[in-house]
Amino acid sequence: MIFRPRRLRQNSHIRALVRETHLHITDLVFPIFVTEGSNIKTEISSLPGVYHFSIDTLLIEVAEVIELGIHAVMLFGIPDTKDACGSSAFDPNGIVQRATRALKEAFPDLYIITDVCLCQYTDHGHCGILENTTITNDATLEVLAQVALSHATAGADMVAPSDMMDGRVATIRRILDLNGFSHIPIMAYSAKYASNFYGPFRAAAHSTPSFGDRKSYQMDYANAAEALREVQLDIAEGADIVMVKPALAYLDIIAKVCAEVTVPVAAYNVSGEYAILKLAISHGLLDELAIYETLLSIKRAGATLIISYFAKEVAYNIREGKYDSH
Repeated sequence: MIFRPRRLRQNSHIRALVRETHLHITDLVFPIFVTEGSNIKTEISSLPGVYHFSIDTLLIEVAEVIELGIHAVMLFGIPDTKDACGSSAFDPNGIVQRATRALKEAFPDLYIITDVCLCQYTDHGHCGILENTTITNDATLEVLAQVALSHATAGADMVAPSDMMDGRVATIRRILDLNGFSHIPIMAYSAKYASNFYGPFRAAAHSTPSFGDRKSYQMDYANAAEALREVQLDIAEGADIVMVKPALAYLDIIAKVCAEVTVPVAAYNVSGEYAILKLAISHGLLDELAIYETLLSIKRAGATLIISYFAKEVAYNIREGKYDSH
């Protein structure tokens, strides 16, 4: 017998009927940078098409995002002041806390996820508290817990610790539960690699370390089994969702994690992955459909939800039916 798989590829209708993987608008989380000031919508030079927003312009942007069918955003704050312990990160009147309150007042049904980390808020740019030049794990946990609590108090629907300190999920879970926020889920950056693909984000968030690197707390990108251990530890500590970051160079890790766990798995399509595609498209080297193909590959690897700077663009094209025939 001759097998002819092409029978099921002859036109767009049959391809749609047998398509195995589907990317939906509801799979997408849109990350947004919010900064102090007013009337600010400034394009980030390292991330074309991505902006710094003040709270007033943030409200306009989110209204557009919701109209496209995206109902989940992730907030990253850019503070005015920094210090050694990142105190502006847990200030009740900090930029993320005020932005969260403003968004909840304007859009009560919007699902707000907040990044819980210290790198944007410390004057040294590391994700934890320093003792000389060493990031102290356990002292950092208490600060991160205060950050998460301040976000929940402001109205965040989910907190997402991205620091990669050992034990932070359990510490955050404990403080949330003790303060009446047992209903707030934690999305842990569980397998966060010390990747070269974060460069544009660090420029956008003003979070480049002033010395050294983050390899003592973020994962070695040669390791896969370690990712599974990190994921299982976070689940044991109370993580409701686990994340693999970055996504494209780590599709194998996403697939391995999805095969091992029963909790939802998030994937972060990070700034470097975004910038590479944008640059290639702008030079005519790739068609814009490469964006859809990229996000579909992340979904095909098993990710339940995808955090991506492409989310708004992709949502528009899905809504307009521009991907249906491909």
